[in-house]
Amino acid sequence: MPRQGVIVAVLAFSGLVSSFMFTLMVPIQSKLPELLDATRDDTAWVVTSTLLAAAVITPISGRLGDMYGKRRIVLVLLGVMIAGSIIAALSPGIVGVIVGRTLQGAIVGVVPLGISILRDVLHEDRVDSAIALISATLGVGAALGLPISALIAQRSDWHLLFWAAAGLGAVSLVLVVLIVPVSVLRTAGRFDYVGAAGLAVGLIGILLAVSRGNTWGWTSPLTLGTGLGGLAVLAVWGWYELRISEPLLDLRVAARPAVLLTNIASVAMGFSLFSSNVSYPQMLEQPVATGVGFGLSLLAASLVVAPSGLVMMLLSPVSGRLSRRTGPKLLLILGAGSLLVAYVFTLLLSTEVWHLLVANVLIGVGIGFGYASMPMLIMRSVPQSETGASNGLNALCRSLGTSVAAAVVGAVLASNSADFNGTAAPTATAFTLSFVLGGAAALVALVVALFIPGSRDPHESHPSLRR
Repeated sequence: MPRQGVIVAVLAFSGLVSSFMFTLMVPIQSKLPELLDATRDDTAWVVTSTLLAAAVITPISGRLGDMYGKRRIVLVLLGVMIAGSIIAALSPGIVGVIVGRTLQGAIVGVVPLGISILRDVLHEDRVDSAIALISATLGVGAALGLPISALIAQRSDWHLLFWAAAGLGAVSLVLVVLIVPVSVLRTAGRFDYVGAAGLAVGLIGILLAVSRGNTWGWTSPLTLGTGLGGLAVLAVWGWYELRISEPLLDLRVAARPAVLLTNIASVAMGFSLFSSNVSYPQMLEQPVATGVGFGLSLLAASLVVAPSGLVMMLLSPVSGRLSRRTGPKLLLILGAGSLLVAYVFTLLLSTEVWHLLVANVLIGVGIGFGYASMPMLIMRSVPQSETGASNGLNALCRSLGTSVAAAVVGAVLASNSADFNGTAAPTATAFTLSFVLGGAAALVALVVALFIPGSRDPHESHPSLRR
């Protein structure tokens, strides 16, 4: 078997590639109607399609990994992402780009599967630090990928973004084939196709309502129909999953206090993180004439945000050591507390660029600790045969938080805007409300984290963690 550090490095690289997919389109998002000769409503699907695919595939791929081998499913997801990138790179029109972006969303399942692989193949003394590193890639890839995407978009043809994604995916796939060992831990049984279809339909309905509500109107029949219909489907899905012997997700395991509260905190953490991703760059890029913005270019603004990703990476070994000494619950509390401090700081000081730089560093501390703690808490509370599916569900909860934040904060910024030289721009009130919402979500995560059951020695409660 390759050295364990090399295995961790390969899975961390795959995590970076995964998170890079979500900043890939940011530099050209506002120009998509012109580039693709389509309406703004149609080009919004370039982003929405990736979100929907990621939400659906993450818990399903986790279950498939438990049953058929996590490494095998990682390779499948990487292959799907590469195919999607090539399709988008070769497509001059909107249909091909949307298809490609949908396929790119599959790679999000690589991170929870990679975390589950670590539990299977690493010595228990290295698991926590390795999980912290893989978890950090969720923020690092986004923070570092943004300036890279901006540089490519400014200096070259926009199709090169997709060729770069395909290249990164190909490198990751080869490294996984060569380095990551095959896990022999499998869950017997048949795949729950009905449960997978029900979960997919329910999630798509809810996420469509959340992500498109601003455009369709929050009280329109289409928004209410998709949202309430999705909730109804998930209710029936839950009833069905509790009554079959081999469910897609064991909801009884998911209902354990430690798992349930961790997932609730994950939704809140995801909301708090994405609130900053939406509001800080807009404030940095907004013209100085508005009285609120700093007039930075996309590349300059992304460099102000990027240190948060570096902080996450630097904190990963610290997170691992803290988890072994005190347990992951404290990490989640520290992470949520740091996010809360970041938003309070911004509400008090946001008149200089360095103020937002400091706030983003605090955001990096919060996400670095918080995202590292959640898979640790999950894997201490579920049997080893359920790690893939349970980590997939936790990743889904984070995605739900970010999706809701994108819709809610986007609506706040859009509805509290004023005309500046013929262009609508968010007002100071809009940004204040956004920061309040991000801070409130961090507070919810903090309170929920306090009630998560702790364990003096997490390895005692689950013999499968011992080596």
